[in-house]
Amino acid sequence: MFDQAKMVMQVRKLQKQLAKQIIEVSAGDGAVVVKITGEQKIKKIEIDPEMVNLDNISQLEEWIEAAVKDAINKSQQVAAEKMRPFMGSLGKLGL
Repeated sequence: MFDQAKMVMQVRKLQKQLAKQIIEVSAGDGAVVVKITGEQKIKKIEIDPEMVNLDNISQLEEWIEAAVKDAINKSQQVAAEKMRPFMGSLGKLGL
C-alpha cells in the first residue's frame, strides 16, 4: 500500500511539473508563436504583425492552425515521455 501511495504522489508531482512546463512552437517562419503547457493548455499565441499580410488572412489562419496542432502534439509527447516510467504501475493501481 505504501508503494501505491508513493507512486500516486509522484504522479501528482509530475502533473504539477507538466502544468508549469511551457512548450513553444512557431509557424510561418516565426509569424505565429504558440506557447502551451505540458497539460495542453494554451498560454499565449503571438502574431508578428510585420510578417502578416492582411490581404491574405487565410495564410495567417493556416499558420495559427499549424502552430496549435504542433504545440499540442509536442506537449503530448513531453507528457508521454515523462509518464512512461509510471505507465505499467498505474495499471496495477487501477488508474
